[in-house]
Amino acid sequence: MSDRVNTWANLNHLQTGRYGEYFAKMALVRAGFDVFSPEVDDRGIDFVLRVDGDEPCYYDVQVKSVRSTNTYVFMRKDKFRLRPNLLLALVVLHAGSEPEMYLIPAGAWRDAKPPFADRDYDGLKSPPEYGLTVSPSAMVALEPFRFAGAIPVQPMGRLGISLSM
Repeated sequence: MSDRVNTWANLNHLQTGRYGEYFAKMALVRAGFDVFSPEVDDRGIDFVLRVDGDEPCYYDVQVKSVRSTNTYVFMRKDKFRLRPNLLLALVVLHAGSEPEMYLIPAGAWRDAKPPFADRDYDGLKSPPEYGLTVSPSAMVALEPFRFAGAIPVQPMGRLGISLSM
């Protein structure tokens, strides 16, 4: 059994997604935040995060989970509307190790530059999307968003300001 520990390849696509959602929720709860799950996930919101303070803040969180660092994830623009209270929780399941989570504010897609993508597909069948290339070089660019007990909070389009517990 020990040779199967953290071999994420054993999970199918749906299991990978569900595991990522649970991992993100529990990492945030463990860090002292409140997490609320919607009864129905029809708006691209996997959970709501409450950050306590004099004036509590609430964030809508969309979770994407990947099993490799050579892939691409996307969020449809009709569900992932750029706003200050929207976060992407990217859960990366590395073979042989514990998952890593990156909390990325939606503002990162304003004036998108790699690894962030803003695609409209004008004249094509695919709906418009915001995307994220997940690669070894992208992981370096995503390092400021690695979750370590802090929630990134910034005005739309400005990165790097965080509010910690």
